[in-house]
Amino acid sequence: MSNLLFSHSYYYRLDPKQWKNKTPFPPLGTLYAASLLRENGFEVALFDTNLLDSPKSIESVLKKQHPKYLVIYDDGFNYLTKMCLTTMREACFEMIQLGKKHQCIVIVCSSDATDHYPDYIKMGADYILQGEGEITLLELANALENETSLQTIKGLVFRKENQIQVNPKREVLQDLDELPLPAWDLVDIEGYKTIWKQSGQEFTLNIATTRGCPYKCNWCAKPIYGNRYNAHSPEYIVNEIQFLKATFGVTRFWMCDDIFGLKPNWVQEFNAELQAKNLKISYYIQSRVDLLLKENTIDCLAASGLEEVWVGAESASQKILDAMDKGTTVEQIYEATKLLKAKKIRVAFFLQFGYLDENQEDITKTIAMVKELMPDNIGISVSYPLPGTKFYDKVKDDLKGKANWTDSDDFEMLFHGTYKSNYYRKLQRFVHKEFRKQQGFYSLKQVFIKPSSLSMANLKSILKLGYYIPSAFLDTLLLKKLQQNGS
Repeated sequence: MSNLLFSHSYYYRLDPKQWKNKTPFPPLGTLYAASLLRENGFEVALFDTNLLDSPKSIESVLKKQHPKYLVIYDDGFNYLTKMCLTTMREACFEMIQLGKKHQCIVIVCSSDATDHYPDYIKMGADYILQGEGEITLLELANALENETSLQTIKGLVFRKENQIQVNPKREVLQDLDELPLPAWDLVDIEGYKTIWKQSGQEFTLNIATTRGCPYKCNWCAKPIYGNRYNAHSPEYIVNEIQFLKATFGVTRFWMCDDIFGLKPNWVQEFNAELQAKNLKISYYIQSRVDLLLKENTIDCLAASGLEEVWVGAESASQKILDAMDKGTTVEQIYEATKLLKAKKIRVAFFLQFGYLDENQEDITKTIAMVKELMPDNIGISVSYPLPGTKFYDKVKDDLKGKANWTDSDDFEMLFHGTYKSNYYRKLQRFVHKEFRKQQGFYSLKQVFIKPSSLSMANLKSILKLGYYIPSAFLDTLLLKKLQQNGS
């Protein structure tokens, strides 16, 4: 059958914060779609933009390969694609135009295209796949090849007689094991390994064991996989791990699910499958503190190789957690953190400042929690209004000047919060400094208690106190000034 050139519109190099980390992941969602089309007889290729610096780089490939279809299929497992950063949107628009210049039929599947399909049609895209796109893409490709009607293809948006036709939405795929393994062979794994070496971390690949999330945090959008939760079987995932270890020598993984291991007994069965195949791996996940406290979940996670868990702590103010419809308590954050640390599992917090009606007392509580619980890492953001959320509906009237960040380190307040953007930019730097300062004090205490525990990492942490102590103090003064000025 006719060839499809798969690509996507996320460029790590165009996002300074992410590129600085030097830990890029292949476009997993794109690989699933390419694998399904290939299994159904289509000739597929991948133009992976992750490690490139300009959408113009696709033009030489279009000239050489002359694909009939250019499928810009974003990786829905990369949370940054949900944010629809303006840099990436502009890159996608340029790719669409280049595809049309070279007579391709252009098909787009992304969070942004799902939410703003008229903009993509206007830029020249022929077809938009809304939501979860694999089955829609397969039906569309078959219909175009066989010249049959597009009217009954769910999840499809296209131009018909100078009007935009929006077909009914497609139900999400429930049995994920129906999908073939992602087309990992299309990826330049060595190129990724080269970048990872610069990070100083062990090379890691991304795996998705689930799709969707059933929780209703009112700031979290689910444009691709919906407010549902479907899981691969533990057997499917362990087979994929076994393949990746045998093919690429990879034993460390980022489980990029919104929430890992929600299905009852899934973690327990996953651990049993790994043990049965004698697979020794390490991995890190995202989860919820209430979920981690169920039954023997933490014990099984530790036994299966979990090294780190990122939890959506968000805030140490119960008022804010309740306003977010988070469904967790501050007490659960404390309890889960202590249990994970007891099992030698690293704990990292996602923190969010700037939510509606947050005040200085709420902010102070969150900083105090970080200093008391001493997580191993923190990630800080300000509340970001994503289309399709209740939070977005509350603040949409404020979104007149700017509705998207340029990159993931933008930190622009897109709505009228308690303070302005300058305050929150300084706050996130201050919290990081307080966090590092606390780590330094802890290292210093440990050395006094047990001098033989001194390591290079501990020494660096202690020496950096000479910077963090005065710097954090100066930030305190500046933050107070910004509060007073309402800046």
